[in-house]
Amino acid sequence: MLLRGRALVFPGVKLSSVASGVLGASGRAMLNALVAGTRDPEVLAELAKGQLRKKLPPLQEALTGRFGVRHTVVVSEILAHLDYLDETIERLSGAIDEAIAPFADARDRLATIPGVNTRLAEAIIGEIGVDMTRFPTTSHLASWAGMCPGHHELAGKSRKGTARRADNWLQRHLTLAARPTQGTYLSSQYHRLAMRRGKRRARKAVGHSILVAAWHILSAVGVTYQDLGPDWFDRRNDPLRRARRKMAELSTLGCIVQPNADGTTTVTLPAA
Repeated sequence: MLLRGRALVFPGVKLSSVASGVLGASGRAMLNALVAGTRDPEVLAELAKGQLRKKLPPLQEALTGRFGVRHTVVVSEILAHLDYLDETIERLSGAIDEAIAPFADARDRLATIPGVNTRLAEAIIGEIGVDMTRFPTTSHLASWAGMCPGHHELAGKSRKGTARRADNWLQRHLTLAARPTQGTYLSSQYHRLAMRRGKRRARKAVGHSILVAAWHILSAVGVTYQDLGPDWFDRRNDPLRRARRKMAELSTLGCIVQPNADGTTTVTLPAA
């Protein structure tokens, strides 16, 4: 019998093969019933709720198996430990809510950044505070946080540098937030950089952008995040220059690109 992540695995009963969330409302009800002594698969399956009720036949089959005294003891202890952890998290969350109350407005405004939820906003405030006068510019904050490339210059030549070691907790929070919702500027930035520079550097760059946005939000009263839009990188470039680049890409693929007198362009695809 094992506890993998948030899923219970034990011989005979294979609840996880049908229910994706074994420790959800339905899973916990079934496990509690097993611990209480219920062994009838039909009775256990009837405890399913929501969408899981559509899988009653396979659920009954998954709940048919061996569940002895040893399994009862171990599962009951695991469930009790999970209940203790949930209670601890609830108490700590209450303490955090009480401590963050004076900065609730700043937290809510930080939470307008895509990818930053309430807890991440609280974590950012916990690491950098709300007084941005200690950081004259966004560059000072990014350098302090180790969220910008290092600068290594020797004999007048600039070489590749690495970011300085800094607040690991803040870097983890920003990296976690660096996977924003699709259809945003930050999402577009991540995908553009991930293709050219790799996912790790893309996450760091987006984390840097989030930190810069946080500096501006915390530096003024009432400021919230204003998204530039997913097409900002396309809009900022010269349309004619982009068109020429696309035409060059088509030519490298074997297409025949021929400008017409009326200003249009005819593209002939290569023969299959």
